[in-house]
Amino acid sequence: MLKQKLMSRKFLMALAGAALVIANEGFDLGIPEDAYWQIVALIAAYIFGEAVVDATRAK
Repeated sequence: MLKQKLMSRKFLMALAGAALVIANEGFDLGIPEDAYWQIVALIAAYIFGEAVVDATRAK
């Protein structure tokens, strides 16, 4: 069960978004702040959309 949750697309997308922000701040990748926040917003929208789909399936 835990492995399934850790390998879910929602979790992996959240992890990728966090890694992008941390890597850009920590390693100074040069990605403009507004650009990576737009990417994070897209990831959040994807996660929210998938959560709605999952909730609809559960009914």
